[in-house]
Amino acid sequence: MDYNIPLFDLNYDDKEENAVLDVLRSKWISTGPKSQELEEMFCEYFKVEHAVSLTNCTVALHLAMEVLGLQEGDEVICPSLTFVATANAIRYVGAKPVFADIKSEETLTIDPEHIKKLITDKTKAIVVMHYAGFACEMDEILSIARENNLKVIEDACHGPLSEFKDKKLGTIGDVGCFSFFSNKNLSTGEGGMLLTNNRELAEKAKLMRSHGMTTMSYNRAKGHSTSYDVVALGYNYRMDDIRASLGIVQLGKLPEDLEKRSKVRFAYERALESVNNIKVPFKNHPYFSSNYIFPIVLSENVEKSRDEIRDLLHKSGIQTSIHYPPVHLFDIYYDEKERGLSKTESVYNRLITLPMYGKLAEEKVDYICKKLKEYAV
Repeated sequence: MDYNIPLFDLNYDDKEENAVLDVLRSKWISTGPKSQELEEMFCEYFKVEHAVSLTNCTVALHLAMEVLGLQEGDEVICPSLTFVATANAIRYVGAKPVFADIKSEETLTIDPEHIKKLITDKTKAIVVMHYAGFACEMDEILSIARENNLKVIEDACHGPLSEFKDKKLGTIGDVGCFSFFSNKNLSTGEGGMLLTNNRELAEKAKLMRSHGMTTMSYNRAKGHSTSYDVVALGYNYRMDDIRASLGIVQLGKLPEDLEKRSKVRFAYERALESVNNIKVPFKNHPYFSSNYIFPIVLSENVEKSRDEIRDLLHKSGIQTSIHYPPVHLFDIYYDEKERGLSKTESVYNRLITLPMYGKLAEEKVDYICKKLKEYAV
């Protein structure tokens, strides 16, 4: 189906085209100077010591588990209202994801109080996901982690340049992970970044991303080294310079785009302010957000189902989505002992993601909200 108002619109122009052409003409298209430049930009923009460019956010999460020493038999607390990669990465190292509930309909991030109830002597880490680019309650979560000697991994795939107090998301815990998937705020098709202020963790991640090799191909091609050793069982998780060149342009555009997204969110909030049957999560959130998506939660009093309303919106030319089906309900994770996330399950059944991008015109926001008012009665 062709939509008059898509869920997302790629923020690309000739700058991205020219960046790719420059890399192609350089004759060096794998990991090299552009990947390094993107890492340096991240360090500057995010005020963090170390950045490691990678093929995607899933492998960033996997490497976070690896470099923090998580292993078989460990338990890692994470949200269920997230993309499945958050939990999959825990299983990659043999550990067990333990799913926590969200705080409420108003706050769709992991509940610190539920985290406390889930801690056992096997718990080794907490993974938070900053839903829609809105910060989790990091002071409480860090306090819990310190009290129980736990590591904290931030899945910040929704939150490039989002903030918690005076810090960027992804720089607060032990390791932060970012996604550059095609529909993210910063888009390179595929790609990701791992951030940390710990030099040892960064060096481990760099080693593991390239087969455990002591030097990279670009170093050898430029005569900085003529041989290499393999000192660890690593992976091929390297980003290439073609995608890195896109990331450089996209990161440069990001601050302006996020300001536009803030205005789109304000337009939505204003248009839906008097609609009793629709709740807008994260209203009056105190910190800057990337506004990666715009979720709404239908009231339990709405006569039509969530899926019926989505279908009507689609027939009106408006694309929607659901972020996300709870991970603990998937067959691969289904376990009766891990059910009982009542708030997550209740919200999921009433959750709709509306279009959100910087170029979304206010009249289109008004049209979306007009249709919602017609259907959500």
